[in-house]
Amino acid sequence: MSGSKRIALTGFMGVGKSSVARHLANLSGSRRVDLDSYIEASEGRPIARILDSDGEPAYRRIETAALAKLLANEPAPILSLGGGTWTIERNRELLREYGYTALWLEASFEHCWLNIAFSRKTRPLARDRDSAERLFNERQKTYCLAEWHFVVRPELTSFEIARQIREEFFDHDGQN
Repeated sequence: MSGSKRIALTGFMGVGKSSVARHLANLSGSRRVDLDSYIEASEGRPIARILDSDGEPAYRRIETAALAKLLANEPAPILSLGGGTWTIERNRELLREYGYTALWLEASFEHCWLNIAFSRKTRPLARDRDSAERLFNERQKTYCLAEWHFVVRPELTSFEIARQIREEFFDHDGQN
C-alpha cells in the first residue's frame, strides 16, 4: 500500500465500514482507526449512552472534536467513520485537509437494515425500521459527495469488499 494514501470509509450504519476497514488493514499491513471506538474510549462511555443522555447535536460536537484530535495526533491510513460523521460539513473539510479520500460503501436500505436488526450493537438513531429508513434516505445526499463509491452487493463478504478496495484504490500507482 502506498504510504501517502489515506482512505476514510463512510456509509450508513450496518453497511460494514468497521469490518471492511479491519480486513483492509490486515490485507495491506496498515494501521486503521475506528472513529466510533476512538470516541467511546475518549469519552469513557458508549455512543448510545452519549446520544441518549446528551442528544445528537452534543454528540456531533464531540464527534467533530474527536475527529480533529485523531487526525492531528494519530492519523491512520485507514479510517472507518460513524454513519453520520460524513454528513457534517466540518468533518468533510477536516478529512480533506488531512489528505483522506472518502469512500462511500453504498448499499440498499434492506442490506443495512438486516445488519442493524441482527447486530448486538445498540443504535439509538435506528430504534425502528421507519426511523432508520428515513435517516438512510436523508443521508444519501451527503454520502454521494464522497470521492469514491463502492456498491456493496449482498453476495460479497466484508473480506471480498476489502480485497477489491485494496486492488482498486491502493494497488494502482498514480490512480487515486
